[in-house]
Amino acid sequence: MFSPVSILVVTALSSILSILVLISLLSHAIAGVRRWLLANVIAIVSLVLFAMQNVAPAWLGIVAANQLLAATILLIYEGCNDFFDVRMRPAQRWTGWIMWLGVMAGIAYFTYVVPDVHVRVVIVSAFHAACDLAIAGRVLLERPKERPRYNYLFVAGAAALGALGHTVRGAIYAVKPPAQTALLQPGPMQITFLALGILVLPSLCIGLVMMAHDRLAQRLERLARIDDLTGALSRKAFLASAAESLACAGQGGHDGCCEYVAVVDIDHFKSVNDRYGHAAGDEVLRHFSSIVRARMRNGDSFGRIGGEEFCLFCTAEHIEDVTALVERLRRTVEATPCEVPGGVLHYTFSAGIAMWDGREPLASMMARADGLLYAAKMAGRNRVKAPVAGALV
Repeated sequence: MFSPVSILVVTALSSILSILVLISLLSHAIAGVRRWLLANVIAIVSLVLFAMQNVAPAWLGIVAANQLLAATILLIYEGCNDFFDVRMRPAQRWTGWIMWLGVMAGIAYFTYVVPDVHVRVVIVSAFHAACDLAIAGRVLLERPKERPRYNYLFVAGAAALGALGHTVRGAIYAVKPPAQTALLQPGPMQITFLALGILVLPSLCIGLVMMAHDRLAQRLERLARIDDLTGALSRKAFLASAAESLACAGQGGHDGCCEYVAVVDIDHFKSVNDRYGHAAGDEVLRHFSSIVRARMRNGDSFGRIGGEEFCLFCTAEHIEDVTALVERLRRTVEATPCEVPGGVLHYTFSAGIAMWDGREPLASMMARADGLLYAAKMAGRNRVKAPVAGALV
C-alpha cells in the first residue's frame, strides 16, 4: 500500500514537471500562467514540509505546510481569473486572502491552544472545497464557447472532484472522525483522502497547461484568419468566406437576394507614407478598418486583400442597397480625420462594386469590381462606381 509520504513525493514530482512546462509558456505572455507557476513552486515547498511533519516543528510541518498548500489553490483560482480576464472589485479580490488568514488562525489555534487534528482537517477541507468549487465555476462560466470543450471541462472536472473529496473528508472528520493523532498516520481512509485531495493538484495543472495551449492555438488561428494590423479578415480568410457565400447562393441559399463585392482602395496612400511615414500609413489603415467594421451589417465580410486595398462582400436585394452602404462609408471616412504622428490627416477612398452573375468564379467577379475601382480612380477618386441596375459591368 502507498504511504502518505510516497503520495506527497509523487505530487511534488508532478508539480516540478508542471513548472517546467509553464516556464516554456512564459514568453507567450498568457494571462494567468505566472500565478499558476508560482502556485506550483509554493506547492512543492508545502509538500516537502508535509513530508517532514514527523520531524519538523509544528509551525513548519503543520501551520506553514497547510498555509502554503492553501495559497497554492487560491493562486490557481486567481490565475484562472487572469486567464479569462475577469475584472473583480478590490473587496472581491481580497476575500480569498482574508479567508486564507482565517484558516491560518484556525490552524494555529487548534495546533497550539486546543490541539485537535480533526478540527484542523475540517477547516482546511472547507477552504480547499470552496476554492475548488470556485475554480470549476469560473472555468465553466467563462469557457470560450467557440473553442473545443475538452480542455476546459477537464479542469472543471478535476476541480469539482477535488471539491467533492474535500467536502466528504471534512464531513467525516466533523461527524465521526477516525482514530488518528497525526495527519500522515497510515490508514486506508487517510491515504484515500490524501491521494484524492492532493493528487487533484497535478490533474489541475495538466488541465491548466492544456487551456494555455488552447489559448496559443486560438492566437495562431486568429493570426491566420485576421489581419493583425487592421483587424479585418486576412486575404485568405476573406476569399474563403466569400467563396462559401457564393457556393451557398448557388444552391439557392439566398432566395431573393444577390451577392455583391466592393473593392476599396485608399486614395493617394503612397503619398501618406512618403509625407508622414509608414507609422502614419499604418494608423490610416487601422482607422479606415475600424470605421468599416463598426458599420458593417450582419452577414457582411470585410477583408484586407493587400496593401491599402480592401474588399467588402455583401448579400442584398438590390444594387442600390450596397451602393448606398459603400457611399455612406465613403462620406464617413471623408468626414472623420485620422490622428497620425505629426498631425491630423484627412483621407478618402474609391470603390468599385460588382454583382455576381450566378455562375462566375469569385476571381472573375472581383476583377470586374476592380475594373470599376480603376474607373473611379480615373474619374477623380473619392467616389463609388457601381453597375446600373440590371447590368453586370
